[in-house]
Amino acid sequence: MTKVGIIGIGDMGSGIAKNLMANGFAVHGLDLDTERMQAFTKAGGIAAANLAELARDASAVFVMVMTGAQAEAVIFGEGGLAANMSDGTSIILTATIKPAESEAIGKRLADTAIHLIDSPVSGGFPGAQSGTLTMMAAGPEAALTACRPIMEAVSSTIHIVGDAAPKGQMIKACLQSIIGSIFSATFEAASLAAKAGIDGETLFKVVSTSGAGCGVARTALENIIDRKFAGTGSHISTMHKDLTICLSMAEQLGVPLHTASTAMQLFHAGKSKYPDGDNWVVTRVLEEIVGAELHR
Repeated sequence: MTKVGIIGIGDMGSGIAKNLMANGFAVHGLDLDTERMQAFTKAGGIAAANLAELARDASAVFVMVMTGAQAEAVIFGEGGLAANMSDGTSIILTATIKPAESEAIGKRLADTAIHLIDSPVSGGFPGAQSGTLTMMAAGPEAALTACRPIMEAVSSTIHIVGDAAPKGQMIKACLQSIIGSIFSATFEAASLAAKAGIDGETLFKVVSTSGAGCGVARTALENIIDRKFAGTGSHISTMHKDLTICLSMAEQLGVPLHTASTAMQLFHAGKSKYPDGDNWVVTRVLEEIVGAELHR
């Protein structure tokens, strides 16, 4: 049975692990959170004692951490992946980090015989749990071919976007500028409807059957009208971080992002007021300003 490792077994990583197991892989995992590890082993995963044990004999290791510093630490830190994975194996960087950070990791790994597949994902918690994530993969052709069955276990759509980092992270930043902007427009529309006395169900049905009825808007509206602002698997810190990344990339390239900048400020307000909430909690900040709430 092919051994695959995963570092980070939260909302996204738990879904990746589940679908790898469902497709017959022996999944070894590691997370700092004890409850996550208990849920992982209960589901059939194999708890690794440390990074070295996880890396040893693994054909590939998914890195699904929060930041570039964390990714660098698990790959190059003492007892990390780079020192313990076999030649010809691959690190699949599914975390969303700054392109410059991904590029630096790729350059350091170039001095080894371990491949880097720079492949952030999209689809959120539902996509991770259902195995239908979209992957934006950049890496050597041989590594992409060898890891194809592993990646297909967690993804319904794999886009090959380049042959090396940071192409995956760069296209993810572009995507997140769109998604963050759709979110913020939806939050504002929900607040406008609430103030106008429109019920949430009506707004949801109209938006869902219109040209604006994409999955991002539908998911946001459904959680808003059901007043589900936490525990939905879409913590506000993640999108806040992603918008920070896309705006940083835009600044470096001299590209104005007016809409994404506004979205960033709305998410910053939501994260400041409700740091434990999910994306849709931004709507609560706006509702408090206008003095009205949108319910189903």
